[in-house]
Amino acid sequence: MAAAATCGTGTGSTGSMVATASKNNVTSFQRRSPRASGIDSTSSRLVSIAGTRPSLRNGQLLVSTGLPALDQLLGGGLAVGTVLLIEEDKYNIYSPLLFKYFLAEGIISGHNLLIASANEDPTDIVQELPAPLLDDNCEKEFGEDVCSHKTPESNIKLKIAWRYQLLPEMEARPVSSSRFGHYYDVSKKIPQELIEASKWHGFFLPEKISALNIEPCSLTHGYVKLLQFIQNIIYEEGFDGSNPQVKKQKNILRIGIQNLGSPLWGDDICCTESGDNSHSLTKFLYVLRGLLRTSLSACIITMPTHLIQNKAILARVTNLSDTVVGLESFIGSEREINPLYKDYHGLIHIRQIPRLNNLICDVSDVRDLAFKLKRKLFTIERLHLPPDLSDTVSRSSKQDLAETAKLLGPGCGMMAGGKKHLDF
Repeated sequence: MAAAATCGTGTGSTGSMVATASKNNVTSFQRRSPRASGIDSTSSRLVSIAGTRPSLRNGQLLVSTGLPALDQLLGGGLAVGTVLLIEEDKYNIYSPLLFKYFLAEGIISGHNLLIASANEDPTDIVQELPAPLLDDNCEKEFGEDVCSHKTPESNIKLKIAWRYQLLPEMEARPVSSSRFGHYYDVSKKIPQELIEASKWHGFFLPEKISALNIEPCSLTHGYVKLLQFIQNIIYEEGFDGSNPQVKKQKNILRIGIQNLGSPLWGDDICCTESGDNSHSLTKFLYVLRGLLRTSLSACIITMPTHLIQNKAILARVTNLSDTVVGLESFIGSEREINPLYKDYHGLIHIRQIPRLNNLICDVSDVRDLAFKLKRKLFTIERLHLPPDLSDTVSRSSKQDLAETAKLLGPGCGMMAGGKKHLDF
């Protein structure tokens, strides 16, 4: 009887709700307001983290690489929980700049840093980070014409060759540092106050182990120590996404690993084609990706891929990395003295971009890319080859121009690669 009375009471209340809803001409199933229900609105949605933004294509949380032009090429930035592999240039001159840009962006954004190296003390790396260019001193340092991103169409038509006018534009210079990502002056060091206010962890391999004695295990001793160090930082400081801490404000952990795979880490893949530790690097990347996938962290790795003897290992390393960017320097090559490349210092190759929450990857249509190190800026620009329209060009220049046009994509040098001249 009590159960029946209770059921009847519930039916009556439901009927009154339907009657009231039909009277007000609204549905009875309404979302309760967080203020009315007493529920905190911050717990029902993702907490916004400084220095991050969601991707417009797949909703993935992104962080800046410290180079806005590179962010644009990678689809908006580096996704949280992924690995960015930087293929070092031959003499390792320009790849450390991208490494330092990534770390400097973390300090400016208030993120935590984890710096791992086998040949350079992380304390020295932090001291050598470039100084940020904020909105107030951007125009002072580089001038109004560099910092402003709006150019009259008349000036564009006068400055750009006619065969490049219809190609999509690419951001290669400072636009506004108040947006996602900042710009940095490589000629100045980051202020000491910012370093002291930041929180970072250093892993210097010679201090962790006394000697690089290779033990009979699946991983080298240096890789094991580094994985343990990264795992402790992720779980002890609350960067583990599977066990979030409600009371603690969420933040991003930026992990930077320098010269991974070199002999200084106890690996022999750069010395012999089939060494005893040929699978150590691939297993390390496999475990590292597992740690990153469930954590609020992003990792950048620089690797001397040009020294890896076994190409099969190089292919596995590429597959185990989410994003792969290669730097090809002109130093020591024939292109260094080639007049066609006099305005550039090397080429940059976007070899791989991950497909996150989507069947296709958000990749830029710009493929012919070159980089230039100026006095204060490291810029990425579209590679523009001069048009071969005159009969006074030397035979060697024509041959170099034709060979370059074959190697590059459809957006650069297609008209220069032809054998016949254009008649107007």
